[in-house]
Amino acid sequence: MTTHAQRLANLGITLPTPAKPVAAYVPARRAGGLLFISGQLPMADGKLTASGAVPSAVSPEDAKSAARLCAINAIAAAVAEVGSIDRIAGVVRVGVWVASDAGFTGQPGVANGASDLLVQVFGDAGKHARAAVGTNVLPLGTAVEVEVLFEVH
Repeated sequence: MTTHAQRLANLGITLPTPAKPVAAYVPARRAGGLLFISGQLPMADGKLTASGAVPSAVSPEDAKSAARLCAINAIAAAVAEVGSIDRIAGVVRVGVWVASDAGFTGQPGVANGASDLLVQVFGDAGKHARAAVGTNVLPLGTAVEVEVLFEVH
């Protein structure tokens, strides 16, 4: 049986060090068997990788890639909290916010960047409930923000 850690390695993903909070919150909060991950931005090496509205400033394809990076950052925050990716039993819910131009309705396609990655890493346990929401602006001007609710052992 392939572990979550092996799937992550097979995808060529090395988890980054989780970003420090920029306001009055914690990156992760455990409640019983649930682990709530605060909204994650598409940060790599301390820099925002996608900013502005979709599709005028960021293409839907680039926003989808940004959502994937957000999901990687969410996994990193979870692992920092519980100690091992293999302590994650599955993904319960994902919330994806997309900074959107008026009339843009492709939020579900953008959100698939996060959803697809979570299923690739966690297999059937990565299938989840989801919300994909458009908004006019997000923190730090990011194009995408993703929050995840994990079930943990």
